[in-house]
Amino acid sequence: MQNISQLAAFFGWCTLIHIGLYVFSAGMLTLFGRPVKKIHSKIANIPPDELAVPYFNFLGNYKIAIFVTSLAPYVALKAMGA
Repeated sequence: MQNISQLAAFFGWCTLIHIGLYVFSAGMLTLFGRPVKKIHSKIANIPPDELAVPYFNFLGNYKIAIFVTSLAPYVALKAMGA
């Protein structure tokens, strides 16, 4: 069984990894928007002009998932004194 400090460390690293992936995804969409849209429009058969909304939804949902599944447990464990 794990103790609270090990769980806090686990959720802390999960949070950092998720935030890194989020920043990487947002950066790729910002820096390489056209090539990424071209690839995704071919894969999903969606016009490139209509991909901004799915990208925004993905990033928003991913941010919420990070807060709920990684950051909130980490903060709760740290508040417990881990």
